[in-house]
This record gives sequence, C-alpha cells and structure tokens, in this order.
Amino acid sequence: MVEQGLIRAAQQGDRDALITLLREIETHVYRTAYYILNNEQDALDAAQEALIRIYTKIETYEEKAQFKTWVQRIVTNICIDKFRRNKPTVSIEEHELVFQGKESVEREVMSGYIAEDIREAIDQLPEHHRSVVVLRYLQDFSYNEIADCLNLPLNTVKSYLFRARQQLQHLLQDYQKGGVSG
Repeated sequence: MVEQGLIRAAQQGDRDALITLLREIETHVYRTAYYILNNEQDALDAAQEALIRIYTKIETYEEKAQFKTWVQRIVTNICIDKFRRNKPTVSIEEHELVFQGKESVEREVMSGYIAEDIREAIDQLPEHHRSVVVLRYLQDFSYNEIADCLNLPLNTVKSYLFRARQQLQHLLQDYQKGGVSG
C-alpha cells in the first residue's frame, strides 16, 4: 500500500511526506467508510475524521503492525462510533443508466439490482458482522489482518465471518432459487 520510507519521514515531522501519505490513503479510507456506513455524507465525515486522526497520531504508529491494518483500525473504529451514535437510515439514490444496446440493458439493470440487494443485505447484518464482511470481501483483508484491525482473536473473526455468510445466504436466498423478490 504505502512505502515504509514515506511513513518514517512523516513520523519524523516531514510535512510534505505526511501530506503525500494522506493523499495515497484517502480513497481507501473513504471506500472503507462508505462500505461500512453506506451513506455518502457519513462516509465523507468519517473519512475526514480518520485522516485527521492519522495526521495527529502518525507518530504512534509502530512498524510491528502493517500500516494498512493500523489505518483500517482507525477508520473502522470511527465508523462503528458513528454508527452507534446515529441510527442507520435508508438512503435511496437515483442512478442514471447509460444504455449502450438492447442486449446489455437487461444485464445492466439486473447487475444494479443485485449489487443493491447485496448492499442492503450487508446493511442488515449486526455491526460486528458487517465490519468483518467489509474488511474481508470488499477490502480483501486476510483473517489475520482483520483480527489485528479490529483487535479480535483470530477465531472470533472466523466465527463472525461464518455467521455473517449464513445470514447473507438467508437474506439472499431468492437469488439462490433463481428468482428475485420484488
């Protein structure tokens, strides 16, 4: 993700290195916040708060943990705190579909519905299950990285993922049967 020399320079007070470091991770930070909170404005707020916290706490980062895990822990904790403060709301976004040809229209529409249904199913998970699902399947973290990031035992991460997959399977059972509820 980020080279260690840049991190060390930022920790030693190199302002340009710190700004470069923050620019390199800002998209990743926002994406994680959005996947957890599923609300653009809340994700922007959480990402900004996370970047400020990283900016002010960079000297506390220790190389015994991966930098991306340290960053992910900060973002996830901020999102969890934000989620606890605010009851989740359902946002309905309007999407413009660009139709390129008649044969791709159905595929484009179904793809959008499937993605939205999956996002809604993930939103229905308890926050601890949602966090591990986001980190594993949307951010491609290993089990060990998730355990480090969320400060959980490895077996707890595995258990949460197992239960989350079961819940998602139940929530998305219409797709397994070949139909979509509407």
